[in-house]
This record gives sequence, structure tokens and C-alpha cells, in this order.
Amino acid sequence: MERVHQLLFIVCLLALCWLAMMAVHELGHVVWSLLTGGTVERVVLHPLAISRTDVSPNPHPSIVVWLGPLIGCLLPLIVALSIPSRAATARNVALFFSGFCLITNGAYIGFGSLEGVGDAGVMLRTGSSIWLLLAFGGAAIGLGLFTWHRMGSPREFLSDPTIVTKGTAYAMLLALIVLVVVEWILSPR
Repeated sequence: MERVHQLLFIVCLLALCWLAMMAVHELGHVVWSLLTGGTVERVVLHPLAISRTDVSPNPHPSIVVWLGPLIGCLLPLIVALSIPSRAATARNVALFFSGFCLITNGAYIGFGSLEGVGDAGVMLRTGSSIWLLLAFGGAAIGLGLFTWHRMGSPREFLSDPTIVTKGTAYAMLLALIVLVVVEWILSPR
């Protein structure tokens, strides 16, 4: 049964990281849209869709587009580092999430710059250099991998299913269910 709890924890953690990463990324776009005089028309955060924020008018598109991945990387890292080490499980989950956000945002901007898609396309069209996007992507991915590396060996984690308690596994499942329901309810139809 311990292996089942470990597997449940891993699957829920990965799904939760994906959905929460998109929410934090879009939060960066939304906050900076409002702070720079833009109007947020729509935020798509649906569990079965890729997230996006529609802003019109957007008087400062280069700032708004960059603050999605910047906040998407920095906010989880700041939160993870603020959790005391005595709360080991919460800190480790937050550190894993932080690494996940760094890697996914870095890959999105770095690799997106090669095809000019999504936020990377907007960054290029508003004057950002492809080298800046590639540098951001490389730095974010590198810091994300470093964050994960500092957490310890995945082999060690996977070889000892008792590391994940039954309560932790079900708490992760509950968090995932809550996030999916909230995103589903709040998604525009």
C-alpha cells in the first residue's frame, strides 16, 4: 500500500505543478497588466487547456509579457525559500514546484524563441533579442535543475515508499481536486 501512496503522491504532484505553474505565470501577466494601465479581458485557466491572458488595451506589452515568466519563476522560489526547514514536507513540495516552474517557464521562453510562439513571439515582436530569451531560458532551466538537484536523489526517493505518508498522498490528491474544481468553475465558457 505504501507504493500506491507514493505513486498517488507523484501523479498528483506533477498534475498540481502543471496547473499551478500556469496560474502563477498568468498571475504575473494579470498583475502587471493592471499596474501598467491595461485591461484584462479574459484569463483562461482551465484544467484541459493551455493558459493565457488576453489584455486590451495593453499599453506596455513588453513589460506585461515578460512579467508572466518572471513572476512565474520568482514567486514560487521566494515562497519555497521562506518555508522553514522544520516543515520538511511542505518545503520539499514547494522546492519541487519552484524547480518545475523554473524549468517549464525557461523551456517555454527559450525554446519558444526559436519558433516565435506564445509569449516568446510577443517578446520578439516587442523588441526583445532572441539572445535575451535564450539566456533567460538557459538560466531558468539551469536554476530549476539546480533546485531539484539540491533536494536529493530521485532514486533514493523512489526506492523508499515510506517517505510518502498516507496523509501526504491524500492531501496532495485533495489539493489537486480543489484546484481542478476551482479552475473549472472559474473558466470562461
